[in-house]
Amino acid sequence: MSLVWLQVGQCGNQIGQEWWQIVCNNASEADRYPYFSRDGMINAICVDSEPKVVRKLGKQVTRGNFRDSNLIVGRRGRGNNWAFGYSGVGGDTEKSLLARTMESFRHELERRDCYSGTVLLHSLCGGTGSGLGARLCEEIRDTYPAGHILSVAVAPHETGDTPLQHYNSLLCLSSLQRYSDGILLFQNDDIMHRVAALGEKKVPLVSGVETPVSLAAMNSHIASCLAGLLYPTNTLRTRSAVSVGIEPWEIIRTLCPMSTLKFLHTTQICRRGTPFWDRVTVSLTKNIPRASPDGAGLHHSTSVLAVSRASQDKSFLLSQDSVLMKLKQSYRCVPWNPFPVDCWTGSQNILDPSQQSHSLTVCANHSSAADLMRRVIHRAQAMYEAQAYLHWYQQYGCEKEDFQEAFHTLQSVAEDYSKLGEP
Repeated sequence: MSLVWLQVGQCGNQIGQEWWQIVCNNASEADRYPYFSRDGMINAICVDSEPKVVRKLGKQVTRGNFRDSNLIVGRRGRGNNWAFGYSGVGGDTEKSLLARTMESFRHELERRDCYSGTVLLHSLCGGTGSGLGARLCEEIRDTYPAGHILSVAVAPHETGDTPLQHYNSLLCLSSLQRYSDGILLFQNDDIMHRVAALGEKKVPLVSGVETPVSLAAMNSHIASCLAGLLYPTNTLRTRSAVSVGIEPWEIIRTLCPMSTLKFLHTTQICRRGTPFWDRVTVSLTKNIPRASPDGAGLHHSTSVLAVSRASQDKSFLLSQDSVLMKLKQSYRCVPWNPFPVDCWTGSQNILDPSQQSHSLTVCANHSSAADLMRRVIHRAQAMYEAQAYLHWYQQYGCEKEDFQEAFHTLQSVAEDYSKLGEP
């Protein structure tokens, strides 16, 4: 099965750069099919309203080439405005990014024997990533309804990114809920704390001051989580040991069986040496959000997927029952799912292939997503009631009804997640 990687906006392309560095430098020849066309070109379309990030992308990713027609850039940014990114620039002076992207998307599909779906990399904050990302998700769903759409969405910091971030996140999350099949949700604050915790083991603090976490390190961590989940596994190979790239769609099938609940939380640990999977599991579960900070209750999961990767892949099978039981308890899996935990194994740890290393990546349909939604609703509602910045959205065709529909959609999803723990 063939898939297309669609990177939108600065954040999406920067994460894509880290992802393709991992794949191009470390993927074995047998595992290149899900990522490369027959002519050796990378199966990716890179889109941004400004040219700087996309132009650097092709130069910085070694051992792989992007198709020039799939590097799509505009002449002006989208002002961190979801409505501007969604509607685009009018007039005949610039052919819309939407039309150019969909044209390249069609050509990319025509090179395939079979189209199975799209992995969309973008942010919830910027105008291009949130607005154009949402519009592309909608267009792909309407034009190619049989294909899956897996969104990899990055939520902004709680404060400080842009005054419009709550509106943008509200409108983008609502659109993703309607048109995507699954959302791998990463939150900047959570990723920053994880990367800082990993750095403390390697870099001592200077004069008691915490070492700042770079944006590149955060993007690299997100890309490593994607590699842990989406890189081919032994569990899903064909009998001929060839990967057909069904990992993204099996994640959707395993973790998102209910159309109303599709937000996924991911955490990961990568270590060197002899794998002691029980210890790794205990360390990993420390990163799980246990309860809502606003007192809404304990978090629960509908389903959990664990992906282990090690040169000694059979070592995980010896500890499998114990590991899965720990995950079931730590994630508080709902009692009505008789088989809430699944696992895949891989014999190559692509995150550190040159050393004897092992990794465990866990993805769960987890109710902690409701915390982000409630926070976005609360802050966007306060701005909306004060009529703050609404004219910036209305000038690009975003009306009050669009905001009201988005509020209703996210509120419904948050309420559904809050009911997971009920008997």
